[in-house]
Amino acid sequence: MKILVKLDVNGHQREVGIRAHATLLDVVRDDLGLMGTKRGCDMGTCGCCTVLVDGRPVLACLSLAADFEGKSIETIESLHSEDSLHPLQTAFEQAGATQCGYCTPGFIMTAKALLRDQPDATREEIAYGISGNMCRCTGYVKILDALEAAAVLLRSEQDSSKATDAAAPKTKGTPAKQKTRAAKQGSPR
Repeated sequence: MKILVKLDVNGHQREVGIRAHATLLDVVRDDLGLMGTKRGCDMGTCGCCTVLVDGRPVLACLSLAADFEGKSIETIESLHSEDSLHPLQTAFEQAGATQCGYCTPGFIMTAKALLRDQPDATREEIAYGISGNMCRCTGYVKILDALEAAAVLLRSEQDSSKATDAAAPKTKGTPAKQKTRAAKQGSPR
């Protein structure tokens, strides 16, 4: 028997008929066709299936999809941009941190939450933060190098965003109050 659930995946509302015991991993891959999230161990030990739920890393292989109605789910596909790679993807590419690439989506999603919460994380804090993710190809050095570089990229992106916000003209009040103020001053909106 299937149940109907409404899931918010990568900013899109999706209504899906699922088996009551379906994992989030099964639904993301099989029902929604988002193949970036990988099936590794099916036991929650490798981190390949990591997605973000309300901004927090979750092992999709251990989580029932029906439990995530009304929550925001982000998969690796959420980083897609027509213009450029996400800074985490850029850093992985530049550092040569991807060997076979199978574990990369899980590492990137874990690191996205980690570096959002700890933008100035040290190498040791990054290593601890990704300790739930396994890579069977590398010695983790290049992954740690990539995540340190990504932290720098993300901070510079955040700093330039703050500078842009600071340079933008400040307006007071709501649009309705601005319109009223403009009318009182006799100027066109």
